Amino acid sequence: MDLIGVVKTKPDYKAKLAISKGFDLYAADSESKKKFANYNIQVSGELKNLLNKVDVVVDASPSKIGATNRKIYQNLGKKVIYQGGESSEIAEGSFVAQCNYEKAEGKRSIRVVSCNTTGLCRILNSIDMNFGIELVRAMIIRRATDPDEPGKGIIDAVSVDPIQIPSHHGPDVNTVLPNLRIITTAIKIPTTHLHLHTLIISLKNDVTTAKQIIDTLNKTTRIILISSKDGFKTTGQLFDYARELGRWRSDLYELAVWKDSIKIIDKELYLYMGVGQEAIAVPENIDAIRAISGGYTREESIRMTNMTLNISR
Repeated sequence: MDLIGVVKTKPDYKAKLAISKGFDLYAADSESKKKFANYNIQVSGELKNLLNKVDVVVDASPSKIGATNRKIYQNLGKKVIYQGGESSEIAEGSFVAQCNYEKAEGKRSIRVVSCNTTGLCRILNSIDMNFGIELVRAMIIRRATDPDEPGKGIIDAVSVDPIQIPSHHGPDVNTVLPNLRIITTAIKIPTTHLHLHTLIISLKNDVTTAKQIIDTLNKTTRIILISSKDGFKTTGQLFDYARELGRWRSDLYELAVWKDSIKIIDKELYLYMGVGQEAIAVPENIDAIRAISGGYTREESIRMTNMTLNISR
């Protein structure tokens, strides 16, 4: 893969960082180009100029902007990967590499689902394939905002968001795993690092053991088992763990599941897991580029991406 260019709408520090890292910077449109000129930032052209040079577009625009860009991509016949902030109807299918890589092959557009949906799909697909799931009930305790978006934050409060039950996360999981029965609820808390999920999973049989679940998750790629005995008691410590690993941007690409939270009581599986909202969908986007372009199997792509990003399994 070659990264041909990065598109920005405003001359902020991220635009300057893109240039400093050696990327060709493009303005979204003529108005954005004027803003860059006013700040003496040289761009290589506009989005329309960049599109003539690329095979695949990864649209990581803010929510709903991808829908505006869609006509531009379609008119030029470009293959596009949208993100989870867009409606599922924007693309020909939703994508999580471990679950439905093959369904993206031959498509003109796919949507990599959100961070929370990615985490849920990874673990639920593994458990369902190996043990069978009757019903999933998930409480998603969401970080309020990303570190670079203070205007969206909340202070000294827990926000019930959304108030409607189920939350949108369950139906979003079904765009990838259509046959899974899942009910989700969600709240926001005033933090910026990681989401926390608490899951109650009704299994199809009463002979499954916690050890079997642990052994299966240990073999599932892009899932790591952590323990409070090793000092993992907060999402902040998970962020610190990725930082101490020397990961670029302190990215935690893996879904982190507390091993000592895994319990089975009366056919119900209970567990806690942490989702790195800024990182978990990064490997999915890389795999999506290969899937939509063709030439690689699911196993080949996941292995290559894991190796590139230093994902151990």
